[in-house]
Formats: sequence, C-alpha cells, structure tokens
Amino acid sequence: MKYVDEFRDPILARHLIAHIEKLVPLAGGTEEKPVAIMEICGGHTHAIFRYGLDRLLPAGLEFLHGPGCPVCVLPMSRVDDCIEIAERQGVIFTTFGDAMRVPGTRKSLMQAKADGADIRMVYSPLDALALARKFPDRQVVFFGLGFETTMPATALTVLTAARDGVSNFFLFCNHILVPPPLRALLQDPQMRIDGFIGPGHVSMITGAKPYRFIAGEFGKPLVIAGFEPLDLLQSISMVLEQLAEGRAEIENQYARLVPEDGNPQAMAAIDTVFEPRDSFDWRGLGEIDHSGVKIRPAYAAYDAEQKFGVGYGAGKAAGREPEGCRCGDVIKGLAKPTACPKFGTECLPEQPLGALMVSSEGACAAYYQYGGARREAAE
Repeated sequence: MKYVDEFRDPILARHLIAHIEKLVPLAGGTEEKPVAIMEICGGHTHAIFRYGLDRLLPAGLEFLHGPGCPVCVLPMSRVDDCIEIAERQGVIFTTFGDAMRVPGTRKSLMQAKADGADIRMVYSPLDALALARKFPDRQVVFFGLGFETTMPATALTVLTAARDGVSNFFLFCNHILVPPPLRALLQDPQMRIDGFIGPGHVSMITGAKPYRFIAGEFGKPLVIAGFEPLDLLQSISMVLEQLAEGRAEIENQYARLVPEDGNPQAMAAIDTVFEPRDSFDWRGLGEIDHSGVKIRPAYAAYDAEQKFGVGYGAGKAAGREPEGCRCGDVIKGLAKPTACPKFGTECLPEQPLGALMVSSEGACAAYYQYGGARREAAE
C-alpha cells in the first residue's frame, strides 16, 4: 500500500470533481432528472459513502446501487438449507463471516450456532478442506457463495479434494454470475439506468468481454473501476464523457489490475468444476436464467445438494421478506435504503431484518455506517 496516497490525492480529486461538474449537463443531467449511474459492486457502494463522494458530486448525478453483493441477493430459502445441513448430526458447516447473520425464514446461521450446531467461520474454502482432513469422521460442508471473484478458489479446493482423495468434504454451491442480472435490470421497464460502474474484482477474473452486450444490445456505457476515491471519480467522468459524446463502450479504468481477457487459469478452473444452472432465484430479482452455477457430474461426490437432499432442486419456496422490508427494491436500484420504513429502526446491523444491513458490501450497511444513521440512532 506504499502508493495508496496517489489514489486519494485531494488536489487531483478536486480537478476530477470540477471536470464531472462540467460533464453532467453535457450528458443531460439536471437536478430534476439526474444522470443515473449504477455501481454494480457493493465494494464500490461502500467506497462512495466512506469517502463522501455522494456529497461532493453535483445534484444532476445520481448513484443507483446494483445487485453486486452476493450475500445480499441470496434468497432466504438458501439460508434455510444451510441451517438444515448444519443441524444434522456429524456435520461441521463452514462459511464466510458475512453470511453468519443473514436471516432465513426461521433463524440465521449465527442463531443456529448458538442453538448448538457446529458452524465455523473460515477465511477460504481451503480452511474447510483442512478441517475435513483434521476430522475424517465428520462431514465438512463449505458454503460456497460469491460471484466470479470467489469461484476459482472454490473450484481449486474441489480439485484438490479430488486429487487427494478427501471424501468427507462437500460444497454447498451458491455461486452466481454478474452479467445475467444486469441484463434482467436493463430489460425491466421500471428501470432507468444511463450507465454502469463495472466491478473491479470480478473483472480481474472475467475480463471485459462479458459486459459487451450492455453497450452492443442496450447502448449503455460501462467503465470497470478500481476502489479508491480517484478510481471512482475517474470512472464516473469516463461514463459521463461517453454519454456527452453519444458513445456506448466498455472501458477499463482499472487497467493496472484488470487484464482485457481476465485470468485464463482461473476461468479454466471454474469451467472444469462448474456448469451453468438453468436458472437461479435472486432476492429481489426473482428467477434469472443461467445466472448461477452448479457442480459438474464429474465432481458430484462433493456436491452437498445431492449428499443432503437440499438446495435449489429441492422444490422449496424462496421465502418472503419480512413485512415492510424493501431489500428487493434497493437491490434493483428502485429505492434508496432510507426509503425503507424499517431502516435504522427495526433493521439494524446488530439485529438485521434484511441481508443488505448485514453484509460488508450491503447498501443499507453503507448508508447506516457512513450516512449518519448510526449517529442519529445514538442520539
């Protein structure tokens, strides 16, 4: 992080903000009808609010918060499936920490752990594989979730288990893909999106090619962005420049880390272990064709869905959001978190009603942490 200050330089930030102020009217943005730019990644949402970019930019520009938080878009039924697996005799259930407090229809994984289930937080799927080696008489299940960013590590863990003959390791696969929900949003007549800030971490794996349909079919610009303040400001200006010039292209601001063609080795591991599902249910978005992946038949011995008879193919309902919760509208960019009547009152980080208040990338968590709601609640 020796050179991180280069991407937080206040003088350069002022120049970029001044440039954005000139571009907004040229792109058609007004205070009454602002240019609507959707940042897809929850990491970008938190960076925008952490650095106060939403307050520094002109009124003719509006941020929409997209479905780029994998924990946030997980339907409640999948949390219920996790708990059903975890509460079985002889199971060690492992998960990333930000999934622990996501509510299901009955309880969260944290509450199931308090009730006696052996649920453990891990930092990587390899930690779960290490537990399987350490406890050969137990069935160790890893809750695999995330976009293309986390898929390679999960795939390589399955390949390692197969190579080493570890037979008590299982993957409950909930990995999902970024492009399909963007297509669904662009096809939604309720949505008004002028351009996109593309996800940096996902694009390190996939490259820019998967987003080409956004410009080619829908005529919308997308700029892949980094996560520092100047990254985001430059990316916003690049989107506005395209709109002002009547262009729609896929551009890469994060070229220092994102290669045009992505990471071929990571993509090869993904393709070896996973194949597309026919459809996947997204919280707030519903069923989206080919938007998730499942384990290929060659590695079915590691598939927790088949082992425990749960999961997407078990025919269970997705589970309804709590009454009044507007997580679905926030995920789709139709509402801001503050428009939810539960925000900051009944729905708090310590006791969330919806997933967007739980995740480290959730829009509601960003608004609460950086938008003054925490201070107002304390007062």
